[in-house]
Amino acid sequence: MSEVVVSTSRYAYADTLERLAKAVADTGATLFAKLDQAAAAHAAGLSLRPTTLFVFGNPKGGTPLMDAFPLVALELPLKLLVWEENGIVSVAYIPMTIVAARYGVTGKDALLAALNHTFETLVGAVG
Repeated sequence: MSEVVVSTSRYAYADTLERLAKAVADTGATLFAKLDQAAAAHAAGLSLRPTTLFVFGNPKGGTPLMDAFPLVALELPLKLLVWEENGIVSVAYIPMTIVAARYGVTGKDALLAALNHTFETLVGAVG
């Protein structure tokens, strides 16, 4: 679990979702999906705390990684997980440096730093 960065949002769950969606757009990325995993669980007759997965990215960042290291496509587009538990809203992501190490990515330090900066910017919008 040390691979995952978890931060606490200073906003309520719904506000956190709204602010993150706006922050994704503000970075120039595309929000490909906002998956309401709690709603999916409910539709299956199950219960899950409020949980949403953001799937987003920018082909200018991801394509060079996938081109040079095809298996990185298993981790792209980028993802942020938001959930609420006991009144606390948390946001989590896996830094791209961790993903890069997992797949033996080399020679892409500036790009990885830029992608990590995107995560930090997004989490900073709610933290």
